[in-house]
Amino acid sequence: MTRSRIRAFLCVVAVVTVPMPAILAPPHALVVALSATLAVAVALTRWPYRRIGLATAASVVVLVSYAVTFVYQGRHQFAGLWLPVEMGALLLLFGRVVRRLPGRQAAVIGAALGIGAAVELPLRLTLRMPRPTAEASVIACLLSFFAVVAVAAVALYLRSLDDRRVRAVADARRAQRLETARDLHDFVAHEVTGIVLEAQAAQLGELDPHEARELAVRVEEAGLRALASMDHMVGALRDPDERAAEEPPPTRVYGLADLPDLVGRFSATGRIPARLDMAGDVALLVAPEIGGTAYAVVLEALTNVRRHASSATRVVVTVAPIDGLVDGAVDGAALRVTVTDDAGGGTRPAGLAGDDRHGGGTGLIGLAERVKALGGALHAGRQAAGWQVSAVLPVPEGAQGRNRSPAGR
Repeated sequence: MTRSRIRAFLCVVAVVTVPMPAILAPPHALVVALSATLAVAVALTRWPYRRIGLATAASVVVLVSYAVTFVYQGRHQFAGLWLPVEMGALLLLFGRVVRRLPGRQAAVIGAALGIGAAVELPLRLTLRMPRPTAEASVIACLLSFFAVVAVAAVALYLRSLDDRRVRAVADARRAQRLETARDLHDFVAHEVTGIVLEAQAAQLGELDPHEARELAVRVEEAGLRALASMDHMVGALRDPDERAAEEPPPTRVYGLADLPDLVGRFSATGRIPARLDMAGDVALLVAPEIGGTAYAVVLEALTNVRRHASSATRVVVTVAPIDGLVDGAVDGAALRVTVTDDAGGGTRPAGLAGDDRHGGGTGLIGLAERVKALGGALHAGRQAAGWQVSAVLPVPEGAQGRNRSPAGR
């Protein structure tokens, strides 16, 4: 049973069981019973639900709870019967509000919930006792106040962890986008340099029409590749607040031609054998930035196998061209890169967009951002008895080039 189904089941059970004692009580007891039931239902429900958010639902609970305290004129026994239930629900809701809502909403709604749990609910009971005393009210409020402070401390600590993780993910994405931009800059410079060399070579002697036509085709293809790389670079630098990193660009750009050496080193330096399935001419069919990203995907996936899947007995790296609509993300010629192992147990790194799992690093997050900047898609998850990382990278028509490993300039 998934977490959402467990939450829904508990919510239904609470809504059914909490007001049941009111059946045997006078009609005015239904007021406090419904207030407690509403608080429990909202505290256990996953928000947002349809178009209703956590802030709206928590505000309704606060208003209803305060209204019941002011209008309830029944006996204190009934207020005390449902007080622990409503108190627990308000504390749980208070923790969720402090942890999840934005700063101003968390402060306002959280303060209202905290006051309700620490002051309003205790006074609902003590002020309706046959002989209400100030001492009883103060003691009840103090005990509730300590509970509110404890919940607030835990919620603020969890909120700080969430903020830290969000910053770490943002930093990883920023660094990956900048690295992609630097790589693409190198690719553009490489193509422009080729165009200049072709133009210079054409000035050394007379060219016949056939040679001139071939030269024009080569210059056109290099220009198209440079334009495609510039488009990718603009997409990678879509955040206007980011500035280039201070460290120099890498001196070597790795690509598909380097995958046999990478897979061979992985097999030679560990106990997990790896096999590469890649046609020899695939490295010549894709642009350098596509090949570099494919190499990064394989490198990250093999690193995760070594870290998180030590029980694996084999790893298969597959690089193959495909065509057609792929995973709803790439329509046309594309390159699929998959890394599959047979270790089904153990924990794996989480962090891809939309993933509900906790923990893990930011390597896959950065890769997903890099692949997305090129117009592709990255997926990681369980596959049969193991784990698979799969990337689909587009291969634009007319923007194909040699995926070599040139030395840095």
